Amino acid sequence: MDPVTVGAVLLAVVSGAAEELGSRLWDGVVALVRRPFRKAAADQAGAAAIPGGEAELAALERAPGDEGRAVALAEVLLARARADAEFGQVLQAWWVQAEPVRAGLGDVANTVSGGTQQVVVQGRDFSNLTIGVPPAAPPPGPPS
Repeated sequence: MDPVTVGAVLLAVVSGAAEELGSRLWDGVVALVRRPFRKAAADQAGAAAIPGGEAELAALERAPGDEGRAVALAEVLLARARADAEFGQVLQAWWVQAEPVRAGLGDVANTVSGGTQQVVVQGRDFSNLTIGVPPAAPPPGPPS
């Protein structure tokens, strides 16, 4: 699991893309965040340095379409999993339950072959992208 992929799943879940399954998965995320650190694991990992995730969870709930907030929550969950093996097992079980959502996110396979390409943009989900528009004129220089 990596933060970007977990974040994408969290984004799909919180935005309601998975409907009933998404609701159960979101309840699971809330339960994970509210799960206390086990004392032994917290002491060994320096739990003070690892956020609990409440702030990140609340931020994502306030802006369910914000990819950055989803990734921030994913990073907290993964940090807690590294610090607490039991938490990691519960997170892994949640990840398995999220398989239908992960499958719905789809993979991307880009191929460019033959000919001469002027502009090639490869990826999956783009936003704020403009192609074919000339660049803005540079600002005028100081008067001479």
